[in-house]
Amino acid sequence: MFKKILIANRGEIAVRIAQTCREMGIPTVAVCSTADRDAAVTRIADESVVIGPPAVRQSYLSEPAIIEAALTHGADAIHPGYGFLSEDPYFAEICQNDGITLIAPTAEVMRKIGDKSAAKTLMADAGIAVGAGSTRTIDSVVDAEMLAEKIGYPVIIKAVAGGGGRGMAVVRGPGELARLYRQTRTSAQAVFGDGRVYIERYVEDARHIEIQILCDQYGNAVHLGERDCSVQRRHQKVIEETPATDLSRELIEEMGAQAVAGATSIGFVGAGTFEFLVDPEGGHSFMEINGRIQVEHPVTEAVTGIDVVREQIRIAAGLPLEFEQRDVRPRGAALECRIIAEDADRGFLPTAGTLTEFRPPSGPFVRVDTHAYPGWRVTTDYDSLLAKVIVWGADREQAIARADRALSEFRVEGAGMTTSIPFIREVLADKRFRAGSYRTSLIDEILSERREAP
Repeated sequence: MFKKILIANRGEIAVRIAQTCREMGIPTVAVCSTADRDAAVTRIADESVVIGPPAVRQSYLSEPAIIEAALTHGADAIHPGYGFLSEDPYFAEICQNDGITLIAPTAEVMRKIGDKSAAKTLMADAGIAVGAGSTRTIDSVVDAEMLAEKIGYPVIIKAVAGGGGRGMAVVRGPGELARLYRQTRTSAQAVFGDGRVYIERYVEDARHIEIQILCDQYGNAVHLGERDCSVQRRHQKVIEETPATDLSRELIEEMGAQAVAGATSIGFVGAGTFEFLVDPEGGHSFMEINGRIQVEHPVTEAVTGIDVVREQIRIAAGLPLEFEQRDVRPRGAALECRIIAEDADRGFLPTAGTLTEFRPPSGPFVRVDTHAYPGWRVTTDYDSLLAKVIVWGADREQAIARADRALSEFRVEGAGMTTSIPFIREVLADKRFRAGSYRTSLIDEILSERREAP
């Protein structure tokens, strides 16, 4: 096992990693920017080191600073969490050259799955259903127009290096294509440093279903069931749940088996997620692979009892999986609600300020992953996720009731501070969500009805 793990991230995921490392008896060192020197993880980790100013390019995305911190503090492994350097093959190679284990897939696999259009081709070759669209990058407006005409509108333009719901644009007709094509390329270049894009047929009223997988270095691979991530705003997930409602278990098992087959076909090792779209007729198609821990991993942990971060660390240390597919037996239902520092009544504008009160809910089967505390200053330098409220229930009805109760108890106060809690409770109360018949269009429908209401 590792002697010491450096946590190359911030926020709630950094705290989450530190907690599992403590349980495993592995010392940790947390890196932080000057803006995060009083972050919660610096109090939980055994050591902490300031690696740069607030700007992420000079701190959390600074490979030299992170590698130097690992070598100086004697860390033989780095956990990158999600975002930042978690899917950067260049960083993976640097770690390997310096004798440090990156708790992630290999650089070679990162390259395969990091190029979303190439990943589609690989999965198609593995026998997995992929949606209609390009299997290569689309490098001109003319090519984009020809493909869109062939597969039919609406289409969605996606950044090859995209992720986290960014780098996408839905095109409803030919009059929008040229503008949105150029806009997406420009945005992708600015955000990801890679302006390449590809195009797919856009599936209306889809369900966004993802499958959590674990693969060790010995060819053992399992999936941990599904997560329904269809409650989204601008492709950003808001509420996740498991099991998915209104879908057959046969379909879920088929997607799970395809995820395992697809992962093993490319030599994937570690924890990852296969994302699928399910159309209104029940057909499914592969979207992408994420080779990292996901924000929503706690809902899977809640129903399976499996610590996904622990398994990531064990796999990276060269240990085999301790269980087989038949041992994975999800129980009950779980939901995760993302608490964001934003104002839903002002166009979901991010809010910032010092927290004068921060009192998370508690009670039976309620888990809160957070890095916030009274006195913590929420800034606009980083992602505005404050906390994740995860609940478990014997069935979905109980889980929803428990989530609403927990959110009603959550107290967040501070000058200028507003959170997404009231809006999330509105979604939980929506009759379509309660019925389990919602699609990715749910939040747009709720907001449209808000605007039309007297």
